[in-house]
Amino acid sequence: MRVLVMMSGGVDSSVAAALLRDDGHEVVGTTLKLWGGESDSGCCSVSDVDDARRVADRLGIDHHTFNFSEAFDSNVVDPYVADHARNRTPNPCIECNRHVKFDAVDERARLLGFDAVATGHHARIVTRPDGTLRVARGADRAKDQSYVVHVLDQARLARTLFPIGHLAKAEVREIATRMGLRTASKPDSQDVCFITRAQGRGSFLGDRIPLTPGRVVDVEGTRVGEVPAIELVTVGQRRGLGLPGGTDPRYVLDVDPATSTVTVGSKDDLLVSSQRVEDLMWSAEAVTGTVEVQCSAHGRTAPAVVERGDGDGTTATVRWVRPQRRVAPGQSMVFYEGDSVAGGARSC
Repeated sequence: MRVLVMMSGGVDSSVAAALLRDDGHEVVGTTLKLWGGESDSGCCSVSDVDDARRVADRLGIDHHTFNFSEAFDSNVVDPYVADHARNRTPNPCIECNRHVKFDAVDERARLLGFDAVATGHHARIVTRPDGTLRVARGADRAKDQSYVVHVLDQARLARTLFPIGHLAKAEVREIATRMGLRTASKPDSQDVCFITRAQGRGSFLGDRIPLTPGRVVDVEGTRVGEVPAIELVTVGQRRGLGLPGGTDPRYVLDVDPATSTVTVGSKDDLLVSSQRVEDLMWSAEAVTGTVEVQCSAHGRTAPAVVERGDGDGTTATVRWVRPQRRVAPGQSMVFYEGDSVAGGARSC
């Protein structure tokens, strides 16, 4: 099988390429040029391209660099900025996977005659008794990335490989060391490759959209503080609100852009019995009954029932078995049956 492996310059994708080669596949590596600005996250830099190329040389496979910066800007960076402007929580890694890595790259791979694409994600693909495919959790629960690749449909799953999903991270590094790969001890990259530590999210967004100062009020409506930019505030946030100390912790309950008001309250005030969602998708058929819902990349799950709404089937209500903290608008919510992904949506 001809496989195009997306090699980021990190240890996971390096070992993914090595394992596929050892399994007898015709492997070609590609490093994606996605972000044209500054980056200190261990992604998209000249050194990462060099690391990937040198690993490919070590493995005896061809390597190419593909420029998908235009697709990345329009499908990841621009929506990231737009979500903040609307006081929504973006999911840049998920959108990169949805629109770039498993869409644009896969389409190019298809045109070039590749049978499959592969990445170094810590996730697995499993076949169910009815023949349908699902993303499943990686063997290393601490490194599991099924949440960020939950968007793959049946067509994409059929052309995707996750060669290291059955390995613990320590095993991946051991294999890289044994093979003499230069990435064996390279640190993991950060999530948001286009936000630098020096610049920060506030500066990045401030260069692109107006940032609006806002007042902070409690549930009684009493003013208790102020924030420099409501666009940087997220439901559930506790720190960075400039509130005086010496009181019980207070969390963001709501952000009202119309009045530039942030409402805060106790942890119990965050609890809700249901959550409206949109952009609903299922891995195959819609699931009835209880699922486990995960609301962040490495968060815990909670049981709920997904009740589909009227209309085109892309909206629903997630009814929690026990009240849970309100999920920030825009945040991805992924539905699991056991260790496999049944579907997902974004909170309203």
